[in-house]
Amino acid sequence: MATDKRLVFDSIPDKFDKWRVKYNPALFDYVKSVSGLGEGKSCLEIGPGTGQASDFAIDSGCDYLAIELGEHLAEKMKEKFSSRPNFHIVNADFETYDFGDKKFDLIYSAATIQWIKEDVAYSRVFDLLKDGGILAMMLMRSDYKTPNPAMYEDIQKVYDKYFVTDQPYNQKFDYMNGTSYGLTFIEEKSFPGRREYNADEHNEYLGTHSTHITLNEKYRDLFFDGVRDAVIKHGNKVVFEDQYVVYLYRK
Repeated sequence: MATDKRLVFDSIPDKFDKWRVKYNPALFDYVKSVSGLGEGKSCLEIGPGTGQASDFAIDSGCDYLAIELGEHLAEKMKEKFSSRPNFHIVNADFETYDFGDKKFDLIYSAATIQWIKEDVAYSRVFDLLKDGGILAMMLMRSDYKTPNPAMYEDIQKVYDKYFVTDQPYNQKFDYMNGTSYGLTFIEEKSFPGRREYNADEHNEYLGTHSTHITLNEKYRDLFFDGVRDAVIKHGNKVVFEDQYVVYLYRK
């Protein structure tokens, strides 16, 4: 298992590509509208994974650059998008990569920037944005408790008993702190979504989360079997009520 927590997803590129959630298209339309993204514009996506939030930018015709730390994830991106003439990617670390004199109209991430130290992330973004450029930080908040409280409680019992991870998630990143680094806050805006999984699909999805990838081997099967049994017990369906959130700043 990779020691760098930012590389945990790189061990499962195909599974990640299949099961990670794509955001509400209305969120992407909104980011395009605010940033004016299109031909003649440039954008940088930080940590695209396998492209769950990349199509809208590439399709806009902008000069698109992604920086992805994971070697296998970067290769997956190339498989999917290398035929597009405006697509470019570097397999490198955003914290240290030399962008030269390159500046961007839009810099964005989807549930990625929180893996970077806050001061480094905001400071580098500020330096890389053009004057008037936009920072868009996207994330997903999910609720599966409200649709089925009894199932939620049974799943939580499994977590309490068997969820022992070798690399706990303890990142500290404040999405509302961009103003401390010279950026001007525009707004926080959310867009709704809904997902359904059966027990096996839900386990596949869970297996793409960083803390679940790094589950202690002693408890892995007990955990996933317990969650699967809980879902089957309550109708073999997990419903997620999602909110896809974007935080917008301007330089």
